[in-house]
Amino acid sequence: MAVVFLGYAVGKAAFAAQSRLGFPGGPPVSAAEADAYFLDPAVAQWSAAATGVLGASLALATVTPLGRRVSRAVMLPALAGMLLAVGGGAVIMILDGFVGLGVGWRWYHGVLGLVVIGLLLATIRSYETATRRRVAG
Repeated sequence: MAVVFLGYAVGKAAFAAQSRLGFPGGPPVSAAEADAYFLDPAVAQWSAAATGVLGASLALATVTPLGRRVSRAVMLPALAGMLLAVGGGAVIMILDGFVGLGVGWRWYHGVLGLVVIGLLLATIRSYETATRRRVAG
């Protein structure tokens, strides 16, 4: 997951440097769509790049000793929020890639969406299993 998030961050940073909306390898963003945003494209993309770095950091925290010392009451809701946000985008990629919603994602983007959801669920399960308290009995 950390590699996926860092790839996302790098792609967003590349577009931020060009003041463009979208994601490299994804569907094009028309000039009309870009004009509909009230936020400068560069600012929006840099913000998205920051969320990619944050996601990578969170994913790494689930597998490091220091990160596993973070309270489950903090980490599990953070991971659930990440699942909702990332999963929502992945579901759109899947549906548009295989069914066609009109966004412009292709079938291989749909496959990537399935992989991302699977990796994210595995990350959450791994963290939950590794930090589960064993009840003596």
